[in-house]
Amino acid sequence: MPVQQFSDLVRFARDSSPFYADLYADLPPHVSRITDVPVVDQDRFWAANTLHDNRVLTAPLGEAVVFKTGGTTGTPRFSCYTREEWQEFVTAFGAGMVDAGLRPGHRVADLFYAGELYASFLFILDSLAHAPVANVRLPIGGGAPLESTVTTLEDFAAHVVAGTPTTLCRLAEHLTSSGRQLPGVEFLFFGGEALFADQRRLLSAAFPGATPRSLGYASVDGGLLGRPVPGTDDDPRTHRPFTPHTLVEILDETTGEPIREPGRPGRVVVTQLFRRLMPVIRYPAGDRAEWTGTEGGAFRILGRAEEGVRVGPVSLYWQDATDAVAEADTDGRVTGMQLVVRRWDGRDGLVLRLATAPGQDPAGLEVFAKEVVTGLNTARPLYPDSVAAGFVHPLRVEWARHRDLVVNPRSGKLVRVIDERPTA
Repeated sequence: MPVQQFSDLVRFARDSSPFYADLYADLPPHVSRITDVPVVDQDRFWAANTLHDNRVLTAPLGEAVVFKTGGTTGTPRFSCYTREEWQEFVTAFGAGMVDAGLRPGHRVADLFYAGELYASFLFILDSLAHAPVANVRLPIGGGAPLESTVTTLEDFAAHVVAGTPTTLCRLAEHLTSSGRQLPGVEFLFFGGEALFADQRRLLSAAFPGATPRSLGYASVDGGLLGRPVPGTDDDPRTHRPFTPHTLVEILDETTGEPIREPGRPGRVVVTQLFRRLMPVIRYPAGDRAEWTGTEGGAFRILGRAEEGVRVGPVSLYWQDATDAVAEADTDGRVTGMQLVVRRWDGRDGLVLRLATAPGQDPAGLEVFAKEVVTGLNTARPLYPDSVAAGFVHPLRVEWARHRDLVVNPRSGKLVRVIDERPTA
């Protein structure tokens, strides 16, 4: 699928997608600047992007690969790519892996997860297969027994191990607990989560010769987001846009205006110029970032924005939490809510900060908190599964007064997601 001009993509989406036709109904017939069109509202996008009577797709679902993205079990979210779009996606991402350090002849173990319509394992495997340098692919998967994984890495003398930081650390802990190392591994390609200092220490103990590198920044719904920047080992959060496939914007979180100067945080909004079946035009990626230099160049990822939050290997959406609270709060006790992500004892954990009026019965609040946690765990079963596997801390509820909730100092609006994890 060739890369399109922005104006041509907008025209096509407007003509072929009922969702975009409605979104752009008040626009002039021709638009050429990206700021001429509105930013997509995620809730409306996914409400229209349904399995039946879909209003986002530009054609019937007749030839495509379908993957599941984050969301609740009751309202699963699916992202579709045609054969040509998927090949363009993985070819561009594979080229970015060279920036991460992939070299001819590298033997790469893919420890991402497969099945249940999730994309990461196949995405990385296909990206390696379409990379511009020859490589040997070892499709192990993240669910393989750790001992057999180690055996495969040793038997094939793997140079690169690719996986989420959680998976890589689980493997490292398995090695160090038995006093073993894999000194032949040169790179640890991580993706899907941030890598923290405590994880680096564990990884270096198990893989003393390996350098952790971001293999790239992408999502199955947003698509291509950022490719690694060579020479940034001290800050692997730094990426640059996948030009010419992707347009990356960083927008002010209060005004929505594009940020052009370096060092000023905002939310990441992405446009994919190679996707037509499910157009992605000014779509919030769910992350915050800042330019490190001039606009359109390298940018630094700062964590999740209010649309979603990543806790270890689990993606959660704001709506997931509000639905769980609303279902349990039959008496209207909650007056406000924030999602707080913290990190302690080497693991991420999610805290639901709930505001309530004074004078509430403590015993009743305790029962209520358990109902909320149960509801959210039911909606996002990957979270309790990750707790059981030791990847994240159990969900917690933290009670507060409404005045204690954090607000944006410029607008006074509630800050929905607070990421208190260390940034380095």
